[in-house]
Amino acid sequence: MLRAFFIWHDLIGRIWYDERIFILTTIHRKGGIMDQALFKQLAFVREVTLQLVQNVSEQEADVVPDGFNNNIRWNLGHIYLVQEVFAFARAGEIPKIPDGFVEWFNMGTKPADWEQAPPSLEELSGLLREQIKRIEETFMNRLQERSAQPMAIRTLNLETVEEFLTFSLYHEGTHTQVIKSIKRLIQHS
Repeated sequence: MLRAFFIWHDLIGRIWYDERIFILTTIHRKGGIMDQALFKQLAFVREVTLQLVQNVSEQEADVVPDGFNNNIRWNLGHIYLVQEVFAFARAGEIPKIPDGFVEWFNMGTKPADWEQAPPSLEELSGLLREQIKRIEETFMNRLQERSAQPMAIRTLNLETVEEFLTFSLYHEGTHTQVIKSIKRLIQHS
């Protein structure tokens, strides 16, 4: 949304405020206001996710309610795995994917198929918390870089680091809502 404001502002600004748009564009491209806004949003969304599972027990994290394929633990691991791919692998960086994560948490996997014990909630929470710090440290001043591996999702083309990170906000929000639903079902059963 903030990006849309700057695009709109850029169009209006070209007519009325040429110098001001140059300054805003310069700040945007050199790791200023826009970078900070995106990193703050990533941190905020991640904190919401982590607070949501703060009082979830290991047993509750493994409940797969009727109508669901996955549990809270799977959703947390999936958020982490996809963010590693979107943030790091797609940008040409080396992702930090622990052993077993692809088998446990990749799209199309489910806890019913797990053959080994997955990571604890404490491990997953630690990885998720640390991940946001690594993203900011790695990509500050690099959001406009072209991705090493662009990707299309339906009609949406993701071509820059910023576009992948922005899309990851939607992805994490979707899975956070699933976690909320599962948690609500567990608490009311």
